[in-house]
Amino acid sequence: MEAFLVLEDGTIFNGKNFGAYGENIGEVVFNTGMTGYQELLTDPSYFGQIVTMTYPLIGNYGINLDDFESVKPYVRGLVVREFCESNYSNWRAKESINEYFIRNNIIGIEEIDTRALTQVLREKGTMRGVITTNIDFNLEEIKHKLTSFELKEPVLQVTINESKYYEGTGLKVALIDYGAKQNIIRSLQKRGCSVRVFPSYTDSEEILSYGFDGIMLSNGPGDPKDEVDAIKNIKKLIKSKVPLFGICLGHQLLALASDADTKKLKYGHRGGNHPVLDVQKDRTYITSQNHGYAVLESSIDKSSMFVSHINMNDNTVEGLKFKNLPIFSVQFHPEACPGPQDSAYLFDEFIDMMNKGRNVSA
Repeated sequence: MEAFLVLEDGTIFNGKNFGAYGENIGEVVFNTGMTGYQELLTDPSYFGQIVTMTYPLIGNYGINLDDFESVKPYVRGLVVREFCESNYSNWRAKESINEYFIRNNIIGIEEIDTRALTQVLREKGTMRGVITTNIDFNLEEIKHKLTSFELKEPVLQVTINESKYYEGTGLKVALIDYGAKQNIIRSLQKRGCSVRVFPSYTDSEEILSYGFDGIMLSNGPGDPKDEVDAIKNIKKLIKSKVPLFGICLGHQLLALASDADTKKLKYGHRGGNHPVLDVQKDRTYITSQNHGYAVLESSIDKSSMFVSHINMNDNTVEGLKFKNLPIFSVQFHPEACPGPQDSAYLFDEFIDMMNKGRNVSA
């Protein structure tokens, strides 16, 4: 069946439908990863987005039951050059990406020149778009829908409804869920930690009452400046002097809670091949990224914190460290699912930080 992708500037891409039928509106972004589409589809940070894959063939290893990053997919649509419908090859696979999309009501479109689409997004910036299987669509109606479209309270739509505990034998960690990926929990459990996940709106006093060794601020979707209550809570967590580790949205919220500022990037960073310099190690790591906002370096209070990581492509801030408090954050994904896992050492640094805090309190 024929399908269309219509951007808010009036650009139309004609392709072929796979997955569900119908119409979905979202923010059209591109991802440069060669693998990891299953983790991408279930990453809550992609809530409300139509994702364009720059790698030409998607679906060739199917969908398995082990690599989900949350209980359901969050993308509004997927745009690819070619998708693999039935001849997927992976011993763990249980269904095709087409079957998975139909079951979860996700619209896919293939036979699109994804290079041309990506070039449009890079030149003009991220845009809202409609993916539709309606061949008789009215362009003016679609433009009106796009003009009025906005994501309302995205974090509240992806966070858990009640706290959940994950067993461990070592340090006790609180994870505030702004749209957390499952591999953050796996990465902590792998290091012996017990983890209690809290909804994004949980009050800081409740979290601190458990006596955790450390607190993690997760990734998530949307504009960090919209999360006013989360920023207020993080201000209180900073004052508690409990070790803090922020990832992606958690990094941005930590910066805002420290009176720094954020900006929206023209087309964001999404993919598994972004080089980032660890300033203290003087070493560049290849990182997995998925974000549309960044911390403004000029807004950072250099008396209390410093830039710990820098994006080698555009020099944007990729990490912050406090000078006199056990607090740090990164813009990229050290849990890295999809990979690479070069920056997993940051979890070890968080463990060391918590152990030092334990020794001091003892």
